[in-house]
Amino acid sequence: MNHIRQNILSNILTLRVLLHSLILPVQSVDPNQTNQHDPHYMDLRRRANEEGDAMAKSFQESHEAYARGDGAAAKELSNKGKEHQRKMEQLNKQASDWIFAENNKDSKPGELDLHGLYVKEALAYTESGIEEAKRRGDSEIYLIVGKGLHSQGGVAKIKPAISELMQKHQLVAEMDPHNAGVLIVQLGGHRDRAVSSDEIARRLARDDNGCIVM
Repeated sequence: MNHIRQNILSNILTLRVLLHSLILPVQSVDPNQTNQHDPHYMDLRRRANEEGDAMAKSFQESHEAYARGDGAAAKELSNKGKEHQRKMEQLNKQASDWIFAENNKDSKPGELDLHGLYVKEALAYTESGIEEAKRRGDSEIYLIVGKGLHSQGGVAKIKPAISELMQKHQLVAEMDPHNAGVLIVQLGGHRDRAVSSDEIARRLARDDNGCIVM
C-alpha cells in the first residue's frame, strides 16, 4: 500500500510540475498599443499610404507633362492623382474612425483618447469634443495623447497644432500633474497654474517611448 501511495504522490508531483511549465506568465497589455497594431487598422493605413504615394507620383507626372506642353496628358494625370487622393482620404477616415471608436469604448464623458490619430484627425475629434463638452456645461476636457511621439518630425506638427486650436477657442491647456500623457483643457478660460502650448509640446516630446500622439 505504501508503495502504491508513493507512486500516486510521485505522479501527482510530476503532473504539477508539467502543468506549471505550461502556464505562461500574464503580461499587461496596453489596449492602445493593441489597437494601433491591429491588422485591420494597420492595413487601412498601409493602403492609404500607397494611395498617397500614387497620388504624389501622378501629380508630379502631370506637372512634367504640362511643362513639356502636353496639356491633355497633364489633365488626365491630374485627375488620376485626385482619384488617388480621394481613396487615400477615405482609407484614412476609416482608420481614424475605427481606432477612435475602439480607444474610446470605455471613455468617460469629457475624456478623449487620441492615440493612433494623425494631427489633423486628432484636432478634428478634439474640436468636436470641446463643442460637446461646452453643450454639457463641462468645465474641462481631458485629452489622452500619450507620453511621447513616434518620430522627431511629429514634434514640429503637434506644437503649432495645439497652439492654434487653443487660440481659436480662446482656451488654456495644461499637463495633468498626475499623468504626463494627458492634457487638461480648461473650458472656462485662463488658470494661473496652466502652462503654455510651447511647454506642453516640449514635455510631450521629451520621451519617445510612448504611443503615437496625434
